[in-house]
Amino acid sequence: MRKRKRRLNVWKSRLKWFGLPTLGVVVATWATLRFSLLAPDPPVRQDNVCEIFREHPVWYDYARASQEKWGTPIATQMAFVYYESSFRSHARPPRTTLWGFIPWTRPTTAYGYAQALDPAWGEYLDANGDGLFVVRTHMEHALDFVGWYNYLTNRKLGVSFYSPQKLYLAYHEGRTGYARRSYDAKPDVVDLASRVQTRAFRYHNQLKTCEQEFQCWRWYQFWPFCG
Repeated sequence: MRKRKRRLNVWKSRLKWFGLPTLGVVVATWATLRFSLLAPDPPVRQDNVCEIFREHPVWYDYARASQEKWGTPIATQMAFVYYESSFRSHARPPRTTLWGFIPWTRPTTAYGYAQALDPAWGEYLDANGDGLFVVRTHMEHALDFVGWYNYLTNRKLGVSFYSPQKLYLAYHEGRTGYARRSYDAKPDVVDLASRVQTRAFRYHNQLKTCEQEFQCWRWYQFWPFCG
């Protein structure tokens, strides 16, 4: 009897010390499977937003929700993601090299679809609730981040939601840098922002021809209660 009691106490002690870490490992493994290994492949035809949404129709829902919540048009959000990550969920800046051949640190903390930096992402989580599974590698959260960031740019700097070039300059340089016109000394950044605007306008025109496809694509969505 005493032997059994001793064994029971040993197992209780082990559970106390190892139970929570084990639970942590299980949760971490689940999160890895949910947000890393199961991340969708980048769209094949990235020049056409209709084809992008045909491959990943749920992305339309995410972009639409972000637009309704924060104000940035769907086409502009998708143009941002195209130039930030080419729709790669785990995109990061390439590493620098030490002595020309040893992989070293990355130049920034940009990560995920929207290439959100650690400080900006931290502000986003603080402002919108630090959810356990809100991650930069999920398109829903990345598009919501883009919408939130542009909302603040519009509110603080007066930049129109319908000026993708200016929105992107503020996104790339930060709102303080944009206000100081730091981009004036960076012609490559100005050229990139111009290309973002061109793509946003192209995506907008394309979306007008196919958007109805994605407004009623789920089994429970039907006209006139969607669209």
